[in-house]
This record gives sequence, structure tokens and C-alpha cells, in this order.
Amino acid sequence: MTEPSVVVLDSFALLAYLQDEPVASRVEKLLENAEKGKYQILFSLINLGEILYITERRGGIVKAQDALALIRQLPIVIFPAEEQTVFAAAHIKANYPLSYADSFVVAIAIEKDATIITGDPEFQAIEALAKIGWLDISDE
Repeated sequence: MTEPSVVVLDSFALLAYLQDEPVASRVEKLLENAEKGKYQILFSLINLGEILYITERRGGIVKAQDALALIRQLPIVIFPAEEQTVFAAAHIKANYPLSYADSFVVAIAIEKDATIITGDPEFQAIEALAKIGWLDISDE
């Protein structure tokens, strides 16, 4: 996969990294390249909320706070949920079988002409809308 100038991580990708799942090394490589200034990594504020509630459900509030502290240290720009983004995500959600949080990933990718980094098969439904860099353990 050629590295684009801007990528958008979805929750699948960041959770895989945080939980050291099989594709975590691919996400780590993206983070290292972002640290070197090769490109910018965006992550929706809505998806950050998703990460936090999933982490809290699985491990409690302290685990969620630890996850947030770690995320804040990563070379990731948290993309705000401004009105234009909310409207675009709502339109995507209304027309495609995606979760609401994933609709924000797509809206940001379209707005920033970015590549979505995911392993979530739900994104197959929007491949005509945005570029996708698939995380696949067979690439390891």
C-alpha cells in the first residue's frame, strides 16, 4: 500500500493497535511514519468516544482513561465533529449500511481526500465513495 498524504483511522484500526491484535504492527508502522512527518493521521472525535465506551465496557473507567492518555500521545489529529461533518455523516448513514461512527470516518475521508485505514468489512459498502487501505493479517 502506498502511503497517502492523509489517512483516517477507524475505530477497528485503533482498537487493534491498543489491544495488540494481529494487525497492530501495520497500524504501528502507520503511526511511526506519521511521527516522521510522512503524512497526517486523522481520527474522528466521534470514533474517539466509541473507543472510550468500548474500552470502559470491557475494562472499566481506569482502562478507558489509560487508553485516552495513550491516544493523546500518538501522532494522531482528533478531527472535530463540526456541523458540516455531522451533516455529511448523517447523509452517509442514511444511504449506506454503516454505523453512525463509521459514517464520520467516511465523511472525513471524503472531505480531506484521505484513505481510510480499516479491517472492518462494513466499509466494503462505501468503496465507491472513498479510498480504503485494508488491514489484513495475511499481509503480515
